[in-house]
Amino acid sequence: MSGRTHVRACPERTCVGCRKRAAKHELLRVTAVEGACLPDPRGSLPGRGAYLHPDPVCLDLAVRRRAFPRAFRLQGTLDTEELAKRVGAGADSTPAS
Repeated sequence: MSGRTHVRACPERTCVGCRKRAAKHELLRVTAVEGACLPDPRGSLPGRGAYLHPDPVCLDLAVRRRAFPRAFRLQGTLDTEELAKRVGAGADSTPAS
């Protein structure tokens, strides 16, 4: 079996906060719904998605860089309060699958 690997490749995404690449399952998917950034841990909400490490530092970087409106291709600012609650609470727990 030379040349064959049994390791499956997992999809990678880029965090909009720190701009580092990571496996998709390590990042939190975020979507824009009615002017607010909402966490989408199951990946089932419609529309464009942006990925973020579930870390308050990455969230702060994304907000300061205005990365969410750019990722969602929207004008203006988005409310990140619900996302901040999830990221702050998720620092010591794993995301629900």
